[in-house]
Amino acid sequence: VQLQASGGGLVQTGGSLRLSCAASGRTFSSDFASWFRQAPGKECEFVAGIRWSNGITSYADSAKGRFTISRDNAKNTVYLQMNSLKPEDTAVYYCALGGGGFIATMKYSYEYDYWGQGTQVTVSS
Repeated sequence: VQLQASGGGLVQTGGSLRLSCAASGRTFSSDFASWFRQAPGKECEFVAGIRWSNGITSYADSAKGRFTISRDNAKNTVYLQMNSLKPEDTAVYYCALGGGGFIATMKYSYEYDYWGQGTQVTVSS
């Protein structure tokens, strides 16, 4: 399985970006896809996740109301629409595929088997 993330960039406070993550290979083994992020000097944190089968989503508190995760099953692609961006959103954003069925929370990195290379998001103040 390979994940190709794109869409990062430099944006001003209040701006928007849309991240994309295209998956290829044996993706049928995954149950859900998510976005994580890691800022300099900080731990990697969950941002948002979505289940392939029914579209159920989960968000970190920091993302609720501003970010929207969606998927296109036909394209094996997951998107993260980020609005009202803040400087504290600056980080490298990673997409990931995970399994574990419906008992998985989607919020922990150990629930994921495959990770993309990351895309940098920088929000200027």
